[in-house]
Amino acid sequence: MPDPLLSLLLALFIAALLAGLFWPQWGLYHRLQRQRRQDDRVLREDALKHLHRAQRYGRRPTLQSLAGDLQISLNRAAHLLEEMAQLGLVGVGNGDLALTPAGAAAALHIIRAHRLWELYLAEHTGFEETEWHGRAEQLEHAMAPDDLEALALQLGNPTHDPHGDPIPDAAGQYVAHGGQPLTTLAPGERGQIVHLEDEPEVVYAQLAALGLHPGQRVEVIERSAGRVRFWANGDEHVLAPLLALNISVQPLPEPAAAPAPIVGERLSDLRPGEWGEVTAISRACRGSDRRRLLDLGVLPGARVQAAFASPGGDPTAYLIRDTLIALRRDQAGMISVVKSQ
Repeated sequence: MPDPLLSLLLALFIAALLAGLFWPQWGLYHRLQRQRRQDDRVLREDALKHLHRAQRYGRRPTLQSLAGDLQISLNRAAHLLEEMAQLGLVGVGNGDLALTPAGAAAALHIIRAHRLWELYLAEHTGFEETEWHGRAEQLEHAMAPDDLEALALQLGNPTHDPHGDPIPDAAGQYVAHGGQPLTTLAPGERGQIVHLEDEPEVVYAQLAALGLHPGQRVEVIERSAGRVRFWANGDEHVLAPLLALNISVQPLPEPAAAPAPIVGERLSDLRPGEWGEVTAISRACRGSDRRRLLDLGVLPGARVQAAFASPGGDPTAYLIRDTLIALRRDQAGMISVVKSQ
């Protein structure tokens, strides 16, 4: 005869197991179903971005291009397009894929969320700029329209993200940056950077490593089939034309002249004992790094002295407002100064 206590414990165990698997909302089965639906939604939204991007640049999207961009199989991509067609997001005619009006509106919503998040990450966090795009891609899918409006309001309803990409408003309207590739400038011509393409990431990482950002003035020194040589922020840079295509500029009306003058010097150029007066903090310095410098009193007009360098040469101690602060060379390089006595 079975032991009653053992039977009771076994029944409780089975009940607990079934509850853990099938309990409404919180059971494993329901959580997996929610995750699957969420994964499907993320794929749909990424597909919308792919189709919108192809339409914007005049490319013909295909099943193969969609599968490659989303890193899924052709069968999965075909099934995804079928679902999107049933939802009224995509139309297929004569073998061409095209967003419907509803699909275009949904694509602009997710693009708006992505670019607003990039701006938030740039202005309100300490993440490196090479991380903004990837983190925004994780955050963009969880934004309801009301949440998106609140984020836009918090940021002051911006029109462009940190890379210069236009941010659509709630109605889907946006202000194009109006730039042209850097490669279109002839030697001696000047321009102002209005956009840096942040995809692919490996290319953007190279541009970021050069300290390039929207708002900088550039002057082309040499342009050939093998390279583009130009001045930006007082430095000379050389890029392959393929990389230079990722930089968009607006030509400046000034006549061709010598390389754009440097506004003062970098704080990192001061030698121990030398004084300088702060003229500006580079726009490339954002978020918590910029707030820290401002909190330390690094403001236009402030006098600062290079006091001494650490034994390894970096960081350097600077005297500002009777206080010693330590800055790495890359941080001090973001601060423009004019030497003074």
